[in-house]
Amino acid sequence: MAPTLPFGTALIGQTEKTLNAILERQLDGTGITEPQWVTLTLTSVSGGTIDRAELIGKVSKATKFSEASVAERIAELTAAGLLKEGGEGGDVQVSETGQQQWTQVRTALGPIIQRLWGDLPAEDLAVAARVLNTVLARANGVLFAG
Repeated sequence: MAPTLPFGTALIGQTEKTLNAILERQLDGTGITEPQWVTLTLTSVSGGTIDRAELIGKVSKATKFSEASVAERIAELTAAGLLKEGGEGGDVQVSETGQQQWTQVRTALGPIIQRLWGDLPAEDLAVAARVLNTVLARANGVLFAG
């Protein structure tokens, strides 16, 4: 068994890298990259249709990708037929194929997520969420301090 890491950047970083590796394994064969997955997910959970500028802002804020990079991911997903652009007011919409792909991957991730933290006490999850949200807010403050 690997040694227990103390709370800090190594623990957070290794956790994030491992979770991304699990996601990449589920995305294998779909043609969807992790940055595209985030974009597709934020479109899907926004009701399937979202204003393009709002989507770019949400993805950029969540990932720290540049707005230009997010726009490229939207273009890639549109070219792949997973998103549709040009709706009313410049909306971006998840296509039927995109929704099917998203649902398929989310369904595959469900049991994995359950295995990772589904049996942890709600109080422990609340503490972890509180600590990580505090660290995230502080990190955003450092990143965006001008």
